[in-house]
Amino acid sequence: MAAGTDFPPLFTPIEGDYNSDDNVAPSGKDGMDDLRKSLNGRPPRNLSIVRHSISTTTLVSPSDLDSDLEVIEIKSPSDVKSSFIPVFRSGSCAEKGPKPYMEDYHICINNLPQHLGEITSSPSLGAFYGVFDGHGGTDAASFVRNNILKFIVEDSCFPACMEKAIKNAFLKADYAFADDSSLDISSGTTALTALISGRTMVVANAGDCRAVLGKRGRAIELSKDHKPNCTSERLRIEKLGGAIYDGYLNGQLSVARALGDWHMKGPKGSACPLSSEPELQETLLTEDDEFLIMGCDGLWDVMSSQFAVTMARKELMLHNDPERCSRELVREALKRNTCDNLTVIIICFSPDPPPRIEIMQSRVRRSISAEGLNLLKGALESNS
Repeated sequence: MAAGTDFPPLFTPIEGDYNSDDNVAPSGKDGMDDLRKSLNGRPPRNLSIVRHSISTTTLVSPSDLDSDLEVIEIKSPSDVKSSFIPVFRSGSCAEKGPKPYMEDYHICINNLPQHLGEITSSPSLGAFYGVFDGHGGTDAASFVRNNILKFIVEDSCFPACMEKAIKNAFLKADYAFADDSSLDISSGTTALTALISGRTMVVANAGDCRAVLGKRGRAIELSKDHKPNCTSERLRIEKLGGAIYDGYLNGQLSVARALGDWHMKGPKGSACPLSSEPELQETLLTEDDEFLIMGCDGLWDVMSSQFAVTMARKELMLHNDPERCSRELVREALKRNTCDNLTVIIICFSPDPPPRIEIMQSRVRRSISAEGLNLLKGALESNS
């Protein structure tokens, strides 16, 4: 190379220059008070309060967020040794969207020992979060939201075996809901929870809500959407005598797993096509794990996991506010014309905003073979 030739920089900084509207309507505390109103028949008997309002100011248009990086499933790195201690901060936003009724519920507990008090003496417990997407009314979603944590911590396997305790709790919640004569047991709900103890996070999912980990800008899916057309779910459904029509389980339900919906289930304890058993994913948090996004299908129907992580990361780099970040994701989903209720929770694992990422530029040399060079030379000469 000739003297004086400039080398390209080895690293290119990625700036957090995502333009966000500062005039966002302030949100209140994340309360889950149950507003019950008597309606004559169905739709749902209980309507939940819309927690956070959407600003009428101009919505953002992030044109640079759809760079689809690879989305992978994380493995539990049980052998990773680190002094990292997560600090939990969360924010949430729920909107009914274009639907006439709000059937979603959610829960955010950043300090689980303080919340539980004397119920458990485990000092390593950290936090608990959940998203419950109801259908056919709000009874199932409200019941599971209010009772699932109690069933987990009261299980005999807790806290020695959190996975077993969580699985048992999902089943107990489903059965307890069926036994409550004051509720409409034909209503149902999906359930997505994240229980964190120390650095260990266990995500449990039954339905089509989704948990996505932001790992230094990469989207790591920690749950699988239980749609009837999913190959594993379809095989399970058909093995148990169920059928799928136009993507709906037995022509009625767009999910393959849910709590409630007892008009579609057999006697307790019997295997049926609609399952309330969750799938679990355990993750050991490290310094690279920046935040977790938990959302109902109203979010994921209109954006990819990687888009959501990229947008959330840029928002957090700007203002480091998980609640404002959750509102921006909801705003973006509404802008993309989602057809469902919307609930989004952002959980940050550090008090600091995500750092800038520096990507090493490729210095791979592109070469041409002698044969190719001769072909090119011949083509040029023939055209001269």
